[in-house]
Amino acid sequence: MDQLDKFDKAIIKALRENARQSISNISEAVSLSRSAVSERIKKLESTGIIRGYQVLLSESQKEGVSAYFEIQHRCPRCADVVPVFHSIPEVVTCRGITGDMDLLVYVRAPSMKRLHEIREFIDSQTDIIKIKTHVVMSEWIDNRDE
Repeated sequence: MDQLDKFDKAIIKALRENARQSISNISEAVSLSRSAVSERIKKLESTGIIRGYQVLLSESQKEGVSAYFEIQHRCPRCADVVPVFHSIPEVVTCRGITGDMDLLVYVRAPSMKRLHEIREFIDSQTDIIKIKTHVVMSEWIDNRDE
């Protein structure tokens, strides 16, 4: 993103706010002509800076459930317990964290029942000392694709 000028950044900001808005609206917002905005968007797409567009549903419209698990384990290194999480296809991210817990694991499951099964499976592992579950109620920002 460092190679982008203020116009490219403004166009990306406008597209993030509403990717379906017209080129005219974007050109007005960034003070460039419609053709200049169109060309910049094409260039941002062709260079891979803009990799696509997506539909984000409100949490109430999504199928499934997502949650964060805070995990404390007894292994000498976090990497020693990570294979447990590789074995769970619903795990989206697994990160080492500071504090009294060791890992933060983000999971997307098709149902609350499956989320409970995943939690029970993790809790049954001999190296897991403690697990805290935080079910996602709402999601407003997700910039993981950046």
